[in-house]
Amino acid sequence: MHMIQVAIVDDHEIVRTGFRELLSEDSSINIGFEASNGDEALDKLRTSQCDVLLLDISLPGKSGVDVLRMVRQRHPDTRVLVLSGFPEESYALAMIKNGANGYLCKDCEKDELLRAIHMVSTGRRYVSARTAELLADEMSGERSGVLHETLSDRELQVFLRLARGESVSDIAEQLHLSVKTISTYRSRVTEKLGITSNAELATYALRHGLITE
Repeated sequence: MHMIQVAIVDDHEIVRTGFRELLSEDSSINIGFEASNGDEALDKLRTSQCDVLLLDISLPGKSGVDVLRMVRQRHPDTRVLVLSGFPEESYALAMIKNGANGYLCKDCEKDELLRAIHMVSTGRRYVSARTAELLADEMSGERSGVLHETLSDRELQVFLRLARGESVSDIAEQLHLSVKTISTYRSRVTEKLGITSNAELATYALRHGLITE
């Protein structure tokens, strides 16, 4: 039997412990490693086998959005299952459109989490009933997609950092890009969201549940 190597990336030790104990009940799952932030996760991915990465969005330093982008570039065979405290309405479609293999809320049932891990480990996508509903509504035109779902993964990265109060120069340093490039992304973001100031970006992010106060 093939063991599914799972990694848990969450900045709360108690959350990682809970997931570790829960997953230990499935004999076909092995915890390859745990990480409390994005840099640690990316370091460990270089040396450890990982079939499924359980990834939180709210991480210190690199956000889950940052990590997802880098995993897709460096480890294309690793499946990413986003396990977030944010509801599906906030992030699910944006994360799936930007390469996540699935999205679940942390308050999901144990059986649903295990089912999602097994499903994404085979290369399929996992969408919860609520996410499927959002996708169906969007496709039928009943749900006008929220504006941030039109952002590319890089634009979403820059937007979330600006909304958290980071400066253009700080973001450029963190993402190893030029200030000019970040300014260009900022312009695209403000154009797509129809807003102008960083304060408005923060207000938008709070209103849509993309950041917490």
